[in-house]
Amino acid sequence: MDKYKDLTFEEAMEKLEDIIGKLEEGDVPLEKAISYYQDGMMLSKICSDKLNHIQDKMVQIMNDQGELVPFDIQEDEK
Repeated sequence: MDKYKDLTFEEAMEKLEDIIGKLEEGDVPLEKAISYYQDGMMLSKICSDKLNHIQDKMVQIMNDQGELVPFDIQEDEK
């Protein structure tokens, strides 16, 4: 996973799409297919982790003391 740790989400997705394309062609030797699969799983986890991290940030807001707190949208009561 170290070889992919510094990738951006977009770079990881691009590499994952390349791997999927190669595997879908079907003429990959078994050993290489296993290697592609393992790399694809690592890239998938990286993308998932990055999305989860962003999602966590999107549901928080900084309060007056500079602390992150949950962000709740309060609708006007009628």
